[in-house]
This record gives sequence, structure tokens and C-alpha cells, in this order.
Amino acid sequence: MNASRPTRSAPAPSVPDAHRTALHRVVTVVVLGTVMAVLDMTIVNVAMRRLSESFGAPLETIQWTATAYTLALAAVIPAAAWAMDRIGAKRTYVLALVLFTLGSVLAACAWDAGSLIAFRAVQGLGGGLLQPVGMAMGVRAADRARLGRTMALLGLPILVGPVAGPVLGGWLVDAASWRWIFLINVPVGALALLLAARLLPTDAPVRGGDLPRLDVPGLLMLSPGLALLLYGFSRGGERGDFTAPGALVPVLGGAVLAAAFVRRALAVRAPLLDLRLLRDRTFAAGIGTLAPFACGYFGSMLLGPLYWQQGRGTSATAAGLLGAPVGLVVGAAMQIAARRVDRAAPRRLVAAGCAVASLGMGLLAWQTGVPGVPAWRIVVAGMVMGAGAGMTLMPTMTTATRALPPDRLAGASTALGINSQLAASVGTALLSVVLGATGPDPAGFRLAYAVAAALLALALLPALRLPAQRQGRASAGAHASPG
Repeated sequence: MNASRPTRSAPAPSVPDAHRTALHRVVTVVVLGTVMAVLDMTIVNVAMRRLSESFGAPLETIQWTATAYTLALAAVIPAAAWAMDRIGAKRTYVLALVLFTLGSVLAACAWDAGSLIAFRAVQGLGGGLLQPVGMAMGVRAADRARLGRTMALLGLPILVGPVAGPVLGGWLVDAASWRWIFLINVPVGALALLLAARLLPTDAPVRGGDLPRLDVPGLLMLSPGLALLLYGFSRGGERGDFTAPGALVPVLGGAVLAAAFVRRALAVRAPLLDLRLLRDRTFAAGIGTLAPFACGYFGSMLLGPLYWQQGRGTSATAAGLLGAPVGLVVGAAMQIAARRVDRAAPRRLVAAGCAVASLGMGLLAWQTGVPGVPAWRIVVAGMVMGAGAGMTLMPTMTTATRALPPDRLAGASTALGINSQLAASVGTALLSVVLGATGPDPAGFRLAYAVAAALLALALLPALRLPAQRQGRASAGAHASPG
């Protein structure tokens, strides 16, 4: 008689498999939410002139829809780390999605320019939390030895937004209505909320005596200080004059508040933003690299559409299509480089990226300064610059955060978000002034692109202070996932 064989149950998933599944769930939700925010910014920029016509308002007034979003974003970013500690990262991210989606619905129902500006501020409150909270959740869930792969996935919105946003925005405005540039966020936001509720792990907020109290004096210094700085830079860029009271007074006021915050943050035990992170040499080198690089790279984004439409007389849709190859190269290079940084020396990879990006921006300066130059030369030069940008952005963020302990990741993500937002605003204002001083002619574009190339080259200096050895294996022992 044959003995009955015991029934075999399905093997339980290993700890690394479970960890990988949890990571993929977090990345899915974060990428979806970030894509929505990035698309919204690029789509709204394309629709400015149509909004001006629809509301019968001057373009200068309609531009406040972008300014209000940026100011609200700057005001809320500093509180991101505290909110994650206070109510948990999942609840903070869900709150950000709710605010952004609600703001989109309200903006689509706007009845005049004033109401649209107010509702865009609601969107900005949500958008300001999406990026730092999403990055913190992704980095927390990742195996530090393969953090670059996670950052590559989190960088996918940078591929989708610049490529799809201008084309989608132009089509929606031409074929449907300006209201659809906001209504398109509603199904995406609803899906992101559903997935966030189902897929994000529930994390408990910090309890008891470990819960840091909100640094109210710090918040009242940093948030208005950032808002004033961004407002002043924006006004100076629009008018081409930073000495005008409307630009100079806000910049000086913001600088005073920011300096007061720095002094307080270095003196109190639990500041709103942990500036002591800058004592970490790698994090400080990462911040130092990203500041001039974001200034030149994101600031230069206003030059392309202006060059194609005003300098070459193309339509908005054609300008978006001509910029699409650059976005594709940025995304592809970012996916490769962000994974490569797990196995390569960050110093070599990021420094090479800064050099390539500066070379590409220099080629843009040379080509745009030649009247009647074939369009393909401009596109190829932009693609060279995009390859360098993809080699620099996410690998630098990965390197800056890889060795930090988990309890400092929220503060690090917040600091990176503030750094990038402020640098991008400064770069946009600076290049607007440079272009405005010479006019949108070949000489003006040549000078503006040359200034951007110099800023990218400047990022080489701090990049050379990044680690010269591979970090992936070095951090695996201390930060690897269980199992």
C-alpha cells in the first residue's frame, strides 16, 4: 500500500520578494501622482495666451496663475517633513493628492482670472507636498544598495511631462476647451487616490515624546521668506529689472527671513528644516551640484519655446514637437544613469554629466546665434544637453541621500525640493532678464544659452567632491533590506 504523500503548500514569498513588491507598489503610486503634477505645469504654460483671451485679462494677470501655484508650493514644502512625522507619510501623500485634485476641479470651474489664481494656489498646496513626500516614501522603501534603480523609476515623470505636456496642452486648448487642461487631472487624481489607499503601506506617525513639535517661528520665517524670494525673482524676470521696488523689496525681505531661519535652525533642537544635514559631506556636495545645475537647466526651459515661436515663427504645437526629442533623451539617459550609479563612482558619472550638459548648452548658444540655421542642428544640440542632464539629476539625488539614516530622509527630501524650486526660479528670472535685455533675436538667444552653459559648468566644481568610490555595495551592509 502506497503511503500518502503530504500535500505541499505553495512556498511563502521570501522577505526580499515581499520587500520588492512593497517597493513597486510605492513607486507606482508616487510616479502616477508626480506625472499628474508635472503634466499640469507644462500644460498650463502652453495655455497662458488662451486663458488671457477667455477671461479678457492681460497676460501679466494670467501669469499669476503660475506665480500663485509656485508661491503656495514654496509655502508648504517646508512643512512636509513635519507632516510626515505628525500624521504619517501615507496620510500626508493622500492629503496632497486630495488638495491637488480638488484644486483642479475648482480651477476648471473658475469664472474669472481672480478665482482661477486662487484655485491654482490650492493646487500648489498639494503639489508642494507630492514631490518631497513621494521621494521620501520611495527612498525609505528601497534597498540602499540598489537605490539608483528606484530613483530611475521615480524620475519617469521627468520623461513624460516635458514630452507629452506641451503637445497635450496644445491639443486640449485647440480641440476642446481651456477647462480640460484642469479636468484631465481629475481621473488621474482619482486613480492615484484609489491606488494610494490600497497599495501604500500604512506607517504610524511618531508617537509620544519622540514627536517633534511644529517649529512655528521657523515656519513663519521660512515659508514667507521662500515665497517672497520666488515672487521677487519672478517679478524681476518679467520686468527685466531687479532694481525696481516691486522686485527688489520682496527679494531683500525674503533674504532677511531666510537668513533669520538659518540662524534659528542651527540653534534649536528640532528645527523645521534640519540644516545640520549639510555637515554630511556627500549631501552637501549633492546640494551644491544641484543648485547651479537646476538654475541653468530648468531656467533654460523658457528659451526653447520662445526661440521656436518668436525666433522661427512656428506654432505652439510644432514647438512642443520639436522639444520632444530632448525630453526623450533626458528620460532615457536618466533611466540608464540612475541605475548605473549603483555600480559606478558617483563623482565620475555626475561630473561627466555636468560636462556633457554644458557642452550641449554651449552648442545651443552657438547654433541659435546663427540666423537661418537648420532646425535639426538645434534639436541635436538640445539632445546632447539632455543626455548630460539625465546623467546628472537623479544620480546626484541618489548619491546625496543613499548614506543618510532613515529618520533623516524626510528632511533631506524637503531640503532637495526647496533647493531645486528656488534654483529653478532664480534661473528662470536670470535668463528672462538676459533675454529681455538683448531681445528675442539670434544674439539674445546666444547670450542666454551661454549663461545657462556657464551655470551647468559651474556645477562641475561641487560634483568633484562627490564620492570617488561605488556606494551601492558599500551601503548594502548597513542599509540592505532584511534577508
